[in-house]
Amino acid sequence: MNPPAAVMPTRPLGRTGLNVSTLGFGAAGIGNLGYAGSDLAAARAVDVAWEAGIRHFDTAPHYGLGLSERRLGAALRAHPRDAYVLSTKVGRLLRPHPAPTGSDLAAGGFDVPDDLVRVWDFTAAGVARSIEESLTRLGVDRIDIVYVHDPDDAVDEAVSQAIPALIALREQGVIRAVGVGMNQWQAPLRMVLETDLDVVMLAGRYTLLDRSGEHLLDECERRGVAVVAAAPFNSGILARPWPVEGGNFNYAPASDRVLWQARRLAETCREHETALPVAALQFPLRHPAVAAVVSGMRSAEHVDAAVAGMRTPVPAGLWQAAG
Repeated sequence: MNPPAAVMPTRPLGRTGLNVSTLGFGAAGIGNLGYAGSDLAAARAVDVAWEAGIRHFDTAPHYGLGLSERRLGAALRAHPRDAYVLSTKVGRLLRPHPAPTGSDLAAGGFDVPDDLVRVWDFTAAGVARSIEESLTRLGVDRIDIVYVHDPDDAVDEAVSQAIPALIALREQGVIRAVGVGMNQWQAPLRMVLETDLDVVMLAGRYTLLDRSGEHLLDECERRGVAVVAAAPFNSGILARPWPVEGGNFNYAPASDRVLWQARRLAETCREHETALPVAALQFPLRHPAVAAVVSGMRSAEHVDAAVAGMRTPVPAGLWQAAG
């Protein structure tokens, strides 16, 4: 008989009625982000996450041209649908590639065949098609949270079409929560002010190193909008106890100044007998608007490290010293 799954703390997701585990499983990696992995390794990662008490899973069509959704859905099929919170995204439809090159690495960053191509679509019709296709790839009957994904060059369209379409689906009971997921804070702030969003997934803009999104989080707190903090390691620079030269910051090599700042944080962590990745993982949860941290987990080892990082006590003095 298998031992019972561990319990992960949960927090309310704003006013949605959903509760999410404070550590979420980011499924870009199991879509072969950067390099290929096996179906077996992906399934094992999800299984280990479940055993650790993670009940919050995030994916997107963009991740591996649908591979992440397919793998995540297959791995979750053994578990009751009511037992976890599932999110995916809209904004990129997947369509047959008219001139495939053999790999998506150069164009999209995923080590998968590029027999499909991403087509930007933030229209109401595009939103409906995207959700229908995601349901098929995931093999589920419903999605809890739907984020408008990276509308950096289509903010007006997202505000006037995509978000209202999702709100209509929420009002019909088709989805539970409407969100936006971006790597910047300015456009989400406008959306929080102008629309009826439930949640913002903010990637890399409220971390131990980069706190530029704090104004957005403060406004979300005032309005009852939840925040899910993604990319807590700023795409790599905070993922090791000692940041290395050539490490990535926001998907590009870190500048000398950023490396210096990260190493100062690492020194502060050492002084308080805490590893830098542990502090980086837990830091976003200190803001009252943040319901969860979503970290990329492509292997059982990544899951184990993230779970251990969330469960490691961090002395209050570290937070004071880190500012």
